[in-house]
Amino acid sequence: MQKSLRIRDDFGIKVVCRSSDYRWVSSPMPGVARMMLDRIGNEIARATTIVRYAPNSRFSSHVHPGGEEYYVLSGLFADEYGQYPSGTYVRNPIGTKHTPQIGNEGATIFVKLHQFSPEDTAQKVISTQQRKWQPRLEPGLQVMPLHKYRTEKVFLLKSAPNIKFNTHEHVGGEEILVLEGTLYDESGAYPKGSWIRYPHLSRHTPFTKSDGALIYTKTGHLPDFKCS
Repeated sequence: MQKSLRIRDDFGIKVVCRSSDYRWVSSPMPGVARMMLDRIGNEIARATTIVRYAPNSRFSSHVHPGGEEYYVLSGLFADEYGQYPSGTYVRNPIGTKHTPQIGNEGATIFVKLHQFSPEDTAQKVISTQQRKWQPRLEPGLQVMPLHKYRTEKVFLLKSAPNIKFNTHEHVGGEEILVLEGTLYDESGAYPKGSWIRYPHLSRHTPFTKSDGALIYTKTGHLPDFKCS
């Protein structure tokens, strides 16, 4: 019996993976490679992954038994229901099915699998390039909400250069993917492509320098956290 694959599966500690740490692994489908950020399971797994599709590659039709959530980082991702250019956020709830199709550009997506509550049935396709930003109370910060269910929130956060965030605590954890610029906190620098997962009740004070930052953020969702 094949042993279940486990990668960065301790949700009680902070983990950081920068683009210089990426190690691409070929998938069972030709032309499709994966950088596994966290994973519990083999081909059917609770997983957070960056998936890179070569131009004109294909992925077989599949059902999402635990739901699928992804953000298109580059290129053009498509399936039988539509086309999703860079900057598109998609949620396919539990039980949905599709057949990814990739054109001449190729595509890279940040995807999370088997992380949906059964009651969270919202299906979404959001073009973040066309949605308006909302100001935050802290000067220099703007937010774009993408999804909310119970304690879980998904949003983009854009920081102007040379901004210090308020110190905050991560109730239910926080997960960040740096899309542009560089994010900093007391522990170091996180340039474009960095993925950081902060555990429940951790605290930090992020800030930016001259290049600012755009980050994809999910909070209040880690599996060791139980809402009272």
